[in-house]
Amino acid sequence: MPVARPNTLSARTGPGRLGRAPALALALTLGLGLAGCGGMPTNTSLYSAKQPVVERANFTLDVNTNAAGLPISEQQRLNGWFETMDLRYGDRIAIENPGQNPAVTNAIRDLAARYGLMINDVAPATAGMIQPGQARVVITRSTASVPGCPDWSANSDMNYANGTSPNFGCANNSNLAAMIADPQDLLEGKKGTGETVIATSNKAIATFRAAEPTGAAGLMDAGAGGGGGGGEGGGGGN
Repeated sequence: MPVARPNTLSARTGPGRLGRAPALALALTLGLGLAGCGGMPTNTSLYSAKQPVVERANFTLDVNTNAAGLPISEQQRLNGWFETMDLRYGDRIAIENPGQNPAVTNAIRDLAARYGLMINDVAPATAGMIQPGQARVVITRSTASVPGCPDWSANSDMNYANGTSPNFGCANNSNLAAMIADPQDLLEGKKGTGETVIATSNKAIATFRAAEPTGAAGLMDAGAGGGGGGGEGGGGGN
């Protein structure tokens, strides 16, 4: 006759342990529910958390100079560098001219003017020493981007804080950073030249107000001319 052995599972789940199973299940359920809150939006404002970031990079070229400014060969080399760099609106050009020769500045200014750019008065600090008889041309180029976009990290259906998605504003800010001609305008607006433009706007407004109303000469005759003469000739049967 086989020996009766106690059931291990029933022995462990005695009267003192039965109450722990529902509590353990409830704890696991709450833990899983709170784990889903990790992707809940926290930005309660209508401002985008992802904003454009402007970065600057300096590119340099050292050119040989003489008393007359820049030799023809150096002018051609500098112009070729401008073309290679795809010099465009928004770039800043500066000159480090240790010899303080105005002919050098004028020659570089004339080449930059072909691309519609002007020379800045102060050159940024760059690495390396300038050799005697040389001048350094510095191009400062700014780029704008929105780091972290797109952002779909808030994947929770719950939104207890009524926050906006981390991806809120990514499309607008990314398009703005891609389309703006001069990224520096994102940091500060264009400075005025001191010239007043009120006279220009007032001239347009005065012209609009001084214009004679369209109905001042009376209404045009809307009657149709030459439309009659089609109702005669009906008595041919007599």
